[in-house]
Amino acid sequence: MSPRPFLLGLSLLLAACSSQPEEGASQASANPSTPSVAVQPLQAGQHELRGNLLGAPTNSEVELALLLVDERGRPRGELGNTTLLGNGQTLPFSLRFVPQPFAPGLRAELRGRASQSGQLILRLPPRTLSGLDSQTLGTLQLVPAP
Repeated sequence: MSPRPFLLGLSLLLAACSSQPEEGASQASANPSTPSVAVQPLQAGQHELRGNLLGAPTNSEVELALLLVDERGRPRGELGNTTLLGNGQTLPFSLRFVPQPFAPGLRAELRGRASQSGQLILRLPPRTLSGLDSQTLGTLQLVPAP
């Protein structure tokens, strides 16, 4: 028997076992009727951005990401993300992340977008964060996407 099929099978098995579940998947998207966003306590070293989004239509997919961006506003890295299901009402969110040191000239921004049937319909104007501590951002408004 040739070792080629064995090695192929072994590499596929290792690749499947090495993937990790997505961090930042919100409990709110799993159960949109739950008023509380985070059910589980933060893990060691983890921080959280909390707030509410206005304007997400029912059955829209809302993606939020905490990004490191340069002076020109170009993304240079991601600290965390979450996806929510719009319900036509105020949408609470919780985005968990692990703060990391970053190069001078970069800043942390919360960005977001909402799509429906695969089409971009709304966006969250970029919001620069003053620090990478846990914060409550209040109510944020989604605006029409250009």
